[in-house]
Parts: sequence; structure tokens; C-alpha cells
Amino acid sequence: MLRPDVLRKKRDFSRLYSKGKSVGDRCLILFYRKNGFSYNRTAFLASKKVGKSVARNRARRLMKESYRELKEAFPPGYDLLFIARNTINGLKCADVKKSMEAALKKSSIERRKAEGDIS
Repeated sequence: MLRPDVLRKKRDFSRLYSKGKSVGDRCLILFYRKNGFSYNRTAFLASKKVGKSVARNRARRLMKESYRELKEAFPPGYDLLFIARNTINGLKCADVKKSMEAALKKSSIERRKAEGDIS
């Protein structure tokens, strides 16, 4: 059974690229757009510019884990597309998480207060 929280259809990606907004940070780019659902739909991409398949898969795993840890900070109702830059190579999960937090802060998405969040 397919999970509903994953972006899959070409029209969703096209709509996200054309009508969505984007924010870049050191090792990733975030495309986002309201989707009208009560949950977020996500996708994680790493092009061949990132490296061979091992490097691309590692980049996607790092972004997925960082998103999993920050999931509560993102308000529901958005399509989110994370694209890895080639600068993600050699970074640790904590570095990718910081980059994702910075991209979230730059975006116009209202950040939800997470437990233990000081700011």
C-alpha cells in the first residue's frame, strides 16, 4: 500500500516547481507549496551532480533522517521537496539538520514551536 505522505505524481512536482516557492541553504534546496491536506507530502531528490549512486542514496538518507527529527517543526498542509546539493557530500546528519532548520527559517512557512525549542 502506498503511503499518502509521499509526492509521486508528475503533475504534483510540476505544480511545485512552477507555483511553489524555493529556499536554498548550504547543502540543500527546499521547494514548498500549500497542498490543502491535513498532512505534509514530501520528496527527497539527489541528482547525478551529487555523485554516484552510493553518494546519492546517502544524501537522501541524511535528508530523510533530518526531516524525521524536524517533522514537528513543519506545520501540516504543505508539499515539501528537498533537493540535495553536491556540498552534502562528507557532511554528518547534524550538519544536514542544521541546514534544513536554516532553510525552514528562511522560508515563509510558519514554524511550529517544538518541545524544548528556546526561541
